[in-house]
Amino acid sequence: MSAATEPLHVVLGAGPAGTTLAGELVRRGHAVRLVSRSAPENTVEGVQSFAADVSTADGALAAVAGASVIYHCVNVPYHRQVEVMPRIQCAVLAAAEVTGARLVVLDTLYPYGQTRGEVMTEETPWRATSRKGRMRAQLDERYLEAHRAGRARVVLGRSADFVGPGVLNSTLGGAVFPAALGGSEILGLGDIDLPHSYTDIRDVAAGLATLGTHPEGDGRVWHLPTAPAVTTREIHAMIEERVGHQLQRVVLTEPRPFGPFDAEFMAEYAEMFYQHTEPQIVDSTAFERTFGIRPTPLDATLDATVEWYRALLAGSRS
Repeated sequence: MSAATEPLHVVLGAGPAGTTLAGELVRRGHAVRLVSRSAPENTVEGVQSFAADVSTADGALAAVAGASVIYHCVNVPYHRQVEVMPRIQCAVLAAAEVTGARLVVLDTLYPYGQTRGEVMTEETPWRATSRKGRMRAQLDERYLEAHRAGRARVVLGRSADFVGPGVLNSTLGGAVFPAALGGSEILGLGDIDLPHSYTDIRDVAAGLATLGTHPEGDGRVWHLPTAPAVTTREIHAMIEERVGHQLQRVVLTEPRPFGPFDAEFMAEYAEMFYQHTEPQIVDSTAFERTFGIRPTPLDATLDATVEWYRALLAGSRS
């Protein structure tokens, strides 16, 4: 079957997750459309770019026209999430209901709230008390209720903090790798001797793509493949091995502006800072056993990430 006659997979959101997912879907032989407010540039060969505002009913319907599977990877500026994400859900979920396309949602750990170090599985209770955590939990319940009611076919894939090629705005991204390579101060948050899970962005993509082609997984939350948690200090030591020198580190014990994280972002992030003052341990065993996909080893993730940032920095200097 040619790409022209393949069922269409539509990815909403052209950030690191959506872009990496679009590439993964093309590699798997699917016809792919990548959607953002302005048509994405420099997408993977074989990916159709499309511009739409999916926070509106008309925009969402136009974006997913002809789709067999929709992947919701849209994010918005952190200080606007509580306001805007429910509007996006309303439009995207309605579009899925109208078209009959399956809906795969990229989700966060926020609904769990503070766990006091408990290992997070799909059975962990949702105990969020933060504004953003309660908002995410409400959205997720609406998705699952739409599925239970038969209005849409929905599945949710939850990820820990992103890391990997193309990931900039993460606690293990632009505030760490450029400084590590350049010999300036890297960022650590909270207690860096606590275990903290990070999900390789390529495993996010592989996990979502797998959910997109396995309807038997619908109607529930899955933890996307995530490597076993280690401490942030251990990760910094692994980065030191790859850059060939000892890292200079600034550890923030409370939220304040640093590097790419400005005052506005950090003010909004304050309610989520508990993620760095208690262990954050994600268990993705259920996904791994059900779909036979293992997470990328952390060594390989850091190898690829350091090389991606090295090339990025070299390109910015040329």
